[in-house]
Amino acid sequence: MNEQKLYHPVQIGSVTIKGNVFLAPLAGYTDIPFRTLCIDAGADLTFTEMVSAEGLAREGEKTLALLERAPNEEQYAVQLFMGNTDSLKAALTQLESYHPTIIDINCGCPVPKVTKTGAGSSMMKNPSLITEVVKIITSESNIPVSVKFRTGWDAQSENYLEFAQAALDGGASMLTLHARTRTQGYAPFADWAKLRSLKEYIQDHGYAVPVFGSGDLFKAEDAKLMLEQTGIDGVMFARGAIGNPFIFTQAKAILQGKEPQPISVEMRRDMIIRHLDLMITSFGEKTACTLMRKHTCSYLKGIPNTSSVKHAIVQASKRDQYLDALRVLVDL
Repeated sequence: MNEQKLYHPVQIGSVTIKGNVFLAPLAGYTDIPFRTLCIDAGADLTFTEMVSAEGLAREGEKTLALLERAPNEEQYAVQLFMGNTDSLKAALTQLESYHPTIIDINCGCPVPKVTKTGAGSSMMKNPSLITEVVKIITSESNIPVSVKFRTGWDAQSENYLEFAQAALDGGASMLTLHARTRTQGYAPFADWAKLRSLKEYIQDHGYAVPVFGSGDLFKAEDAKLMLEQTGIDGVMFARGAIGNPFIFTQAKAILQGKEPQPISVEMRRDMIIRHLDLMITSFGEKTACTLMRKHTCSYLKGIPNTSSVKHAIVQASKRDQYLDALRVLVDL
């Protein structure tokens, strides 16, 4: 594959996305502050945290809050999860006023509290349900539908090609495969060969539907490796972006044959402060300081001699305390 063409626009149904490096939906992480940072760093499309279709239909306050668009979010995808279609039409009615670019269906979450309801990766056991879900959305809305799924429930039931076909039968405009089974969770290693198999299946059956890959994208260089090895259309950074929004800038540089900019400790420090300030704007100082602890530890991962900084951050409940902790790392 020509290196210069690894980075390119993507057509998803009637929508054109300017590039093919996306931020995946991540429960507890892809809120407005984090999506804001990732967009500024170069993410071409961002996804909300997963939103309950039932909660949306009930107009739950916390559910509706997940749908708010970041100020710099010109395009964004809302990810829905459901175990049946009972609340779907009502959910779509509530979703209309938010004007999402894409509606994504979560068929990959392995968390028991989600799967026990028949949602998330449990949907892999019932391909006909994803056909029905996508058909309802495409009949009720002109918003393109994407489906994110795994290779199967377990090693004995890897049905990702059958499931992809079921999604296509419903009218899906994009497919994203997390190249692990549900029982593998997030353990190593993702089987990228199945991404190639899915892409070949799509091509062989004459579908003009982009295929994206997820799983083991922890470094900017991994985007290039995945695209070259599998022939898929784009990548979706998930855990690799936590504490590292810079991964989008670096990955896009690499995909365009450029040298990525090294990320200094000072740049990480400044990103932590900006992230904290965005969190404070969204959630208030006390809650923001608590929520930022997990992010800050991720930002500091791999930087030597930061144990005292991390300890201070865990104790911090005010912005000034964060700044004091970071002064130990780099003089502000």
